[in-house]
Amino acid sequence: MRKGFITNRLRSGRKATEISIVRQMETIHGEKFVWTDLQNPDRKDVERLAAKYNFNALNIEDCMTKFELPKLDSYDDHFFVILHFPPLSQKVGISKNSQLSVFLGKDFLITVHQGDLKPLVDLVNTCKTGSDQQRKDKLLGKSSVFLLHEIIDILVDDLLHTSRKIIANLDEMEDMVFDETKPVARSIALLRREINRLRRIANPLKRFVLEIAKNSKTFSERGDEEITLYFDDVIDHIDKVIETLEESRETMEIYKDTDFVLSTEKTNKVLAVLTIIFTLAIPSTVIGTFYGMNVDLPGGIGDSPTALGPFTTFIIVILASAIPAILMFAYFKKLGWISS
Repeated sequence: MRKGFITNRLRSGRKATEISIVRQMETIHGEKFVWTDLQNPDRKDVERLAAKYNFNALNIEDCMTKFELPKLDSYDDHFFVILHFPPLSQKVGISKNSQLSVFLGKDFLITVHQGDLKPLVDLVNTCKTGSDQQRKDKLLGKSSVFLLHEIIDILVDDLLHTSRKIIANLDEMEDMVFDETKPVARSIALLRREINRLRRIANPLKRFVLEIAKNSKTFSERGDEEITLYFDDVIDHIDKVIETLEESRETMEIYKDTDFVLSTEKTNKVLAVLTIIFTLAIPSTVIGTFYGMNVDLPGGIGDSPTALGPFTTFIIVILASAIPAILMFAYFKKLGWISS
């Protein structure tokens, strides 16, 4: 085992934050192969392995890049593959994927990652410490192909678990969509982005797992039919993930349209109320405008007091404003423009 620490200092104004990155290389010996796991790899360690196993220089560059498109390159004595998975713990709004680079030959397996794939890290610790001896013997007692299948299987199971979380979020989202007191547009957008991100992971993953199963037959000692069955089980899980994500995507589209319709209806109601209030206020505005002029009007200041007393002008203005408003309200009610 080899460990190293690298410290990066991030400056923001006068403050500085130190971030420690663990560089770790574990070499685990199985019965018929050697498994080397590199976490936050150092270029020198990768180049040393490349010289030992005669890896292509372009593949070294690809696995040292933190984000590279999924790919599979096959050679006579090994193959190289890059796969993407979602990290186990992720914050809302962060769309970072975890990359796993794999070199597989008949007597070796090399995995390169950034340490954010917790199921893989736990698997390495299990094989290193022997805390679960039965599982360790199962993982290391067969071939490198079988171990690669186990690694992909636990990561796909984690992906399946993540897709089930999406379903749970959809159930909560349904209640929020029909609750007019809660804004859900942002939540819908974030969940839609998460679904699309997982779809971009799951769809290529199925294709590359099929290619891995095909290329692994060359390096398997357990028979073509059996190793194919192992990977067929992984493909079934990926199909479940894809099916779940497709259903979730369709459901989210329904929620998005529903939220848009309900928001539009709510806005129209508000505008309708404001329009009615403005319309009913028109008579009082007109009458008030007339009696605000410096001219003689019926019931104005220049007229002699009538039977209504000194408040004659005020009473006339109120009646002239209220009667048209009441008549318009009754007419709008009859037309159904004002609902109960």
